[in-house]
Amino acid sequence: MKKTVLITGASSGIGKAMSLHFAQQGWNVIATMRSPEKETTLTGKPDIWVTRLEVTEPASIEEGIQQGIEKFGQIDALINNAGYGQQGLFEAVTPEKIQAQFDVNVFGLMNVTRAILPHFRSRQAGTIVNISSGAGRVTTPLLTIYSASKFAVEGFTESLAFELASQNIRVKMIEPGYIATPFYERSVSDYAFDASLTDYNAFNKEMGDFFKTFEGGSKFTAEDVAKVAYDAVTDGTWQLRYIAGPDVEPLMNVRNSGPDQQYVDFMRKLFMPNAFKN
Repeated sequence: MKKTVLITGASSGIGKAMSLHFAQQGWNVIATMRSPEKETTLTGKPDIWVTRLEVTEPASIEEGIQQGIEKFGQIDALINNAGYGQQGLFEAVTPEKIQAQFDVNVFGLMNVTRAILPHFRSRQAGTIVNISSGAGRVTTPLLTIYSASKFAVEGFTESLAFELASQNIRVKMIEPGYIATPFYERSVSDYAFDASLTDYNAFNKEMGDFFKTFEGGSKFTAEDVAKVAYDAVTDGTWQLRYIAGPDVEPLMNVRNSGPDQQYVDFMRKLFMPNAFKN
């Protein structure tokens, strides 16, 4: 029997690339998104079923999962990919935007996970892959809210992996670095800015110049992340974390190779070499 994966946030970027890659490997794919009527690339492709699922609407989650089971018989893997990245100074991010960031990246991911667990438990099998981020373990300036949401995903996923091992359900996460996708285009367009916060002007300019050096630097693509996700689902191991991107690997190594303060000092020198003089 062919295996089936349900992917959230499949309308673009990594989600769309994963949908295509799993289908190419002979899987049935339930490609879910908020507005399936706008989808053109995935619709009509063999073994890919496009349907609506909004991670902040429990009713649509239940419906999407049940329809997927009815269509393909069972679901073998869930990839929680839906999310976006709120950027900008913490003081410039409104409480409403903070709530929205967590509603999608954290609570939405939990909503979908909770909804599929009865199906996985009934079969005593299943794999859950949460798309985290390098920013879920290695922070940078101007990503306070996004990093906070991904740190939450990391903690949730790690703890859940221990719980669900008792049900023979594997729980994993992917930690991508910078990938040029519409995800980042939205992050730029949603950048939080407050003109009254003039004390940060010099800092903002310094950070803007710094991050420009990253543009075009990473050759890792959404398709590369899709391959990592496929390996995570099919490798038969209980491995928890999968790094996806050469740009984030050195920073992860610094974080993991020594005392915590050594890592913090390294990051301070990397991003703000002139800010800590005392």
